[in-house]
Amino acid sequence: MATAASSGGHQYVSVKLESPRLAALDLAPHLFGSHPIAGSWDPSKALPMERAADAIWELSCVLPSRHETMDFKLVLKQKADSSQCIVEEGPNRPLGCGSNEVEMTDAVFKLNEKDALECKVWVETEMLSPFDLAASWKAHQENFQPSRVRGTYDVVMDVTESRPKNDFASGLELDLEKYVVPTTPNMGSGVVYAANLTENPRSLLNTGMSSNNDTTMGILHNLVKGDASPDHYANTKKDVDGRHAPQQEGQRVVLVDRGVGSPRFARPNNETISTSNIKQDSEGKGMPAAEGAVAAAAVADQMYGPKEDRKLVIVLVGLPARGKTFTAAKLTRYLRWLGHETKHFNVGKYRRLKHGTNQTADFFRGDNKEGVEARNEVAALAMEDMLSWMEEGGQVGICDATNSTRNRRNMLMKMAEGKCKIIFVETICNDQDVLERNIRLKVQQSPDYAEQTDFEAGVRDFKERLAYYEKVYEPVEEGSYIKMIDMVSGNGGQLQINNISGYLPGRIVFFLVNCHLTPRPILLTRHGESLDNVGGRIGGDSSLSEAGQIYSRKLASFVEKRLKSERTASIWTSTLQRTILTAHPIIGFPKIQWRALDEINAGVCDGMTYDEVKKNKPEDYESRRKDKLRYRYPRGESYLDVIQRLEPVIIELERQRSPVVVIAHQAVLRSLYAYFADKPLEEVPKIEIPLHTIIEIKMGVTGVEEKRYKLMDAVNPTAGI
Repeated sequence: MATAASSGGHQYVSVKLESPRLAALDLAPHLFGSHPIAGSWDPSKALPMERAADAIWELSCVLPSRHETMDFKLVLKQKADSSQCIVEEGPNRPLGCGSNEVEMTDAVFKLNEKDALECKVWVETEMLSPFDLAASWKAHQENFQPSRVRGTYDVVMDVTESRPKNDFASGLELDLEKYVVPTTPNMGSGVVYAANLTENPRSLLNTGMSSNNDTTMGILHNLVKGDASPDHYANTKKDVDGRHAPQQEGQRVVLVDRGVGSPRFARPNNETISTSNIKQDSEGKGMPAAEGAVAAAAVADQMYGPKEDRKLVIVLVGLPARGKTFTAAKLTRYLRWLGHETKHFNVGKYRRLKHGTNQTADFFRGDNKEGVEARNEVAALAMEDMLSWMEEGGQVGICDATNSTRNRRNMLMKMAEGKCKIIFVETICNDQDVLERNIRLKVQQSPDYAEQTDFEAGVRDFKERLAYYEKVYEPVEEGSYIKMIDMVSGNGGQLQINNISGYLPGRIVFFLVNCHLTPRPILLTRHGESLDNVGGRIGGDSSLSEAGQIYSRKLASFVEKRLKSERTASIWTSTLQRTILTAHPIIGFPKIQWRALDEINAGVCDGMTYDEVKKNKPEDYESRRKDKLRYRYPRGESYLDVIQRLEPVIIELERQRSPVVVIAHQAVLRSLYAYFADKPLEEVPKIEIPLHTIIEIKMGVTGVEEKRYKLMDAVNPTAGI
């Protein structure tokens, strides 16, 4: 037996029972037990459980803070004759009294000598403060008030649909692969070498010759001759705004622990970044606040420094197989999604185009003067292309290479002097298991080994190349930098930052501190078809149609089958009832409501059809047709507004190490999908997110992959917002 807590508020108890056969057997589940749950061990006085979905019954209550020991059992009664009771087999069920506990068990009912019925039972308990209780009661009262928008009730659930005998609650086949449909050519299902997706070398594509830029060639000449000492530029360099960069010798680093399984956050004493840009776990265990639609560009204009600071170059630094290209690709995708003109320049792509892909490890020796000169030359060409692109309007360039010596980094800083700000991002990994995996993946995917028929010989050659780099490697100690130390292992890690300030660099740091390589699926799906979908109305907060209710049960069955071994998964919904009702049949997983996941705010057009908008507001209709991305509904939002308020959701999705099911709306899912698929912002309003289809996105070391499952057709398909 268990005893309840003697103080600390009230206890919320929810008991759920699932069985596809109960309705067909004309049986109704009840609960009986000790006070104060049921108040009687007489089965004839058992409390009926309410039908929450087609195959799910629930009974919930709030118990006082002080009460006696509690036990209960479940009983089935015939609907036609409630005097006939079938009590579950086994001992009484003690009620756990801990906070936020969910217990999953089975209940067995002996129908006759040959037939037994097995049901799944979930018992959830949670401690509530008096304030929580008052808020819940207020919400309960408000839910059953007529909607101020359309005069209909906000909570409507039709559970009268029948199902064939002994069928699954959802009607889904056991083999989920039967529901897979072809994907659009956005992410695809194959693995693509990330460096192949980077910017094409325009200085080499036409001629294959090196640059004629006198400044660049002069820097290269001095670098190869050795006239520029390793410390020549790093020690005399000034920041873009004219201030001398601080000396780095003797710096002490302050470590801030971000909790078990999270990276530690290291900040040198001279760090100037505003702490408002970085929210740590210690500030609160909840998810990041989903702020309203804020024009981030306007905020950025206020927080940027001198004009040249608007041009930012991220220079990756690190030994081979440390995840530089992976980090660069994620940063590029994130910044593009936020609306910053960003391009990823991979120096290895330049090298392969100019010198071929058949270079052995000797080409990368530090004492191979010709090899060093050739590699510095292509690095300068990539930097020159980047700076030329910035002069044409580009904002953030990412230089992806080892950049493992101070000489190389000095060359890049000299080229950027007076033109843009440079931040070094150094990736360090000491986990030998991770390194071995990365090396083998590199040999498998890299064009450098495309013609190598002996895989193990390729691995040996790459390790020899790596050893040459290690002999000359010089960690970053100059300028502005971010060091990512063992961030990819999944066991925490450390982030060090130095001389980082400004709005955009702050966002980059916050993004990097939440990134990792742990593979996990993210499932995106629209809510089941709603009554407003049927009527072709914009926005609103209507409940589900009959087809939408069927989909909610199919989705629950899909989630149970797909994530049966992932008990740490979570379900995210918006605060609108059509997503909450779609998620309702899913049991066994925590559910989290995000206001940031609410559908785009249609303002004064909320509840109207597009024909009504065209008739009553022709100017708005035409403005939206011409520029759907930037058009803002009167007193509402634009797609760009939605993207800005979704940033905390993206950060949290990156931080999660367990599967997440996101049940949301078309405009919201278009915006989220555009992030993962790296789609241009102009294409966001045109992305196809059909009803009753699940988009599974797999995130991991190999990048982002997509698979789609179509569970059923939409009865009333609409283009939506």
